[in-house]
Amino acid sequence: MIYTVTVNPALDYVIQLEKVNGGEVNRSNNCSFLAGGKGINVSQILNQLKIDNTAWGFVGGFTGKELVQQLNQRRIVNDFVTISDVTRVNVKIHAEQETEINAAGPKITAQEITAFKDRLSDLKQGDVVVLSGSLAPGLPRDFYKQLLPTIKAAGAEFVVDTTGAALLDTLEYKPLVIKPNHHELADLFNTSFNSDEEMLTCAHKLLEMGAQNVMVSMAGKGGYLITHDRFYHAKGAVGTAINSVGAGDSMIAGFVGTYVQTGDPAESFRIGMACGAATAFTKDIAVKSQIDAVLPQIKVEQIS
Repeated sequence: MIYTVTVNPALDYVIQLEKVNGGEVNRSNNCSFLAGGKGINVSQILNQLKIDNTAWGFVGGFTGKELVQQLNQRRIVNDFVTISDVTRVNVKIHAEQETEINAAGPKITAQEITAFKDRLSDLKQGDVVVLSGSLAPGLPRDFYKQLLPTIKAAGAEFVVDTTGAALLDTLEYKPLVIKPNHHELADLFNTSFNSDEEMLTCAHKLLEMGAQNVMVSMAGKGGYLITHDRFYHAKGAVGTAINSVGAGDSMIAGFVGTYVQTGDPAESFRIGMACGAATAFTKDIAVKSQIDAVLPQIKVEQIS
């Protein structure tokens, strides 16, 4: 089983209008509420790939009820901790330019944190926990790291989709895969890259520090997968990039879901690249038909 964790989900209030006139009354052409969150995005892709998963996290208030209702409608199995505060609402304004107003999120109490940690008792050998997204107010900055000893003790694997020091702090627990883009990878080592060879050298250092697999995404230029004994490259799919939101989540979902089924890192990389590109080419998280349309373009080449 794969468990996706979104500790600070949101209802995205999407407002569409032709133009925003500051200081005036504006009327929208269309508006909608959409359940949002990085772990939820991962679950959506896993569902498209028909891979069993359960979404974990915190929800509260009327907005939390609506979020869970939307997940149920999408047939995303979920087991959220119900909190006393209210799930946040993020405002997305789609006009001549896209504008986002993201709320900080609800406060989580110590009792609610304990209730979430109790979920980890369900873990067993071979399970994978995908931890992604921002932390809600009140959660300790090392909240994800606090969960890792329990996850590993259960014989489960984990993925943390984060950057910087927060990512480096997880490496001693040997994450199944990490996915920095090439800019984030350079920042990790306080450097810049003059060639792909320099970039791959730094990526391999992350393996030496504990990561089991490292994917480096390079947007339209494709990506690399580095394992302990292989380097792989895949060119980017050809298409019109419409939406970068959720592309990285989709890439992780494709890799993790395929790896759980096959244990094959190269094939997992191929499916991950296809899922990421398919989402980038659509306004929302990709569906199976869109992934299948992109997949023939993804050719994985072993380079060493």
